[in-house]
Amino acid sequence: MEYQSKLPMFYKKPVPLNSETHATMTISQSPRGFEFAASAHSVMLAGLEFAEACRFFPILFATSDSGSALPVALMGLQSGENLFVGSSGEWQAGYLPAYIRRYPFINTEGDDAAILVCIDEEFDGLNREGGEPLFEGKAPGPYLQKSMEFLNEYLIQMKATDVFSRQLQDMGLLKPMSATIQLVDSRKFNLTDFLIVDEQKLAEIDVESMEKLFRSGGLALVYAHILSLRSLQGLLDRKASRHLES
Repeated sequence: MEYQSKLPMFYKKPVPLNSETHATMTISQSPRGFEFAASAHSVMLAGLEFAEACRFFPILFATSDSGSALPVALMGLQSGENLFVGSSGEWQAGYLPAYIRRYPFINTEGDDAAILVCIDEEFDGLNREGGEPLFEGKAPGPYLQKSMEFLNEYLIQMKATDVFSRQLQDMGLLKPMSATIQLVDSRKFNLTDFLIVDEQKLAEIDVESMEKLFRSGGLALVYAHILSLRSLQGLLDRKASRHLES
């Protein structure tokens, strides 16, 4: 369920974790902070994150190659730009999406459909002095165990979010976004690769469908999405500020 065609991949060399291959490997925070996410102009977002994320990022919907849609947090106005990563790698928003928090770990599906836990061996926090061991003998160490629990919960939440997104598609509530944002220096940025909820169609859906959306918890997510669109102005302000600094 990685929508790579629209979303960034931080993972340069992801490999399945193995208690033998990675027996002596340790992990610590990257000395460069969140620099790895500096070119991520959008990341996938779970429905559970909407309430917090909508305060800082526009929540839009990206379409996968298969035609499915999944919500994303927009973090830049052009490809290769994340306006929330500072020059020293610091994170400059009050919320950090789980998509970024899980790095350098990731869940992938193996040949037998089993879920594997992988790690990016290019992550610069591996085998640094003072790092925590990934394994204690054959068993995951405390750090890895906590990370695996987070990954499992993330997977569950993303599956629930996929159901929500399909519900919006089935109801015909998503429409292509068409917006042009202009800075004071006349530079323009077109946002046309995403979908948003069609508020007019939302107002016109039948009572049964509205009740279904409400009881599933989807209606609250829809309103959080609509509210989040106000954050586009925040992106505009950040873009203008970055331009002035440069």
